[in-house]
Amino acid sequence: MLKKYPFRLLTQAEYSNNTMRVMRTFLVVALMATAGWIPACAAERVDLLLVLAADISRSVDAVKFQLQRSGYAAAFSNPRVIDAIRGGPSRRIAVTFVEWSGPLSQETVIDWTVIGDEETAHQFSDRIVEAPRAFADSTSISAGTDFAITRLDQAPYEAHRRVIDVSGDGDNNAGRNVAAARDEAIAKGVTINGLVILTELPSLSYSTHTNPPGGLANYYHRNVIGGPGAFVVVAENFNSFGNAIIKKLIGEIAQPVPQQRPNSPQFRANSARVESVRSLSAVSTPVGNLTGALRRCLDQGANAVISSVRWSLVCACC
Repeated sequence: MLKKYPFRLLTQAEYSNNTMRVMRTFLVVALMATAGWIPACAAERVDLLLVLAADISRSVDAVKFQLQRSGYAAAFSNPRVIDAIRGGPSRRIAVTFVEWSGPLSQETVIDWTVIGDEETAHQFSDRIVEAPRAFADSTSISAGTDFAITRLDQAPYEAHRRVIDVSGDGDNNAGRNVAAARDEAIAKGVTINGLVILTELPSLSYSTHTNPPGGLANYYHRNVIGGPGAFVVVAENFNSFGNAIIKKLIGEIAQPVPQQRPNSPQFRANSARVESVRSLSAVSTPVGNLTGALRRCLDQGANAVISSVRWSLVCACC
């Protein structure tokens, strides 16, 4: 026998109140969805956000382009680089690979990718080799730097350290002042390191571009690099680029100087020290004279890299 349950009809006032509550609930949910108010998972933490910004201007011919690409690919497959990545607190870094040329010629070749083991490192290497060349224009290091800053701002990961790795074979000959772009990056807490590729036999058309007064390494010291721990590595030629990038990546990944917020006294002090060093002549430092954590890292194997690559180091911590 079915049990009878007492019930009553809702009054008009109660019905109206219930209807309004339901409508308010749907309205709040809809607003949260459209405005992005629904709580999202925290961004993944990595030890380093690294933008690889490679010069593919007209002075980088097809042979040099392939050597540069192959050098980057080989570096990320190198066991010493992978060991350096695993040595951080999070045991992983996030990297994006971009190429730049003229003021309006920048492209993301590989979007943000987390590298934490051999598999992800090799996958990143393969993608570098497979991507086609986008353009060959003038050389705007400033526009390349600005583009790299945009990529850092759009990174879906979080890290205490944000670094732009600029490689090139010439000075800034297009776009806005490169030192102004550098200073804006420093103000945002970003460190810019340089990889200078020297031209052995400069052609007449590119002689002053690839060999500016005082040398290209000096030019990068004065105008391109900046921020805590900033340094320049010099590859004697494109053939030694792969060895240079291995050393440079290990130096960046094992960087002993923590980055501070742009408005902190320590950050301003470190930046001022880099500025004071930048006014000096270029300093070429043999690997044997490196100090601190970077020296220890190199002593564990990086100093076995072919000696034809010269380190030219400007470091806020030295």
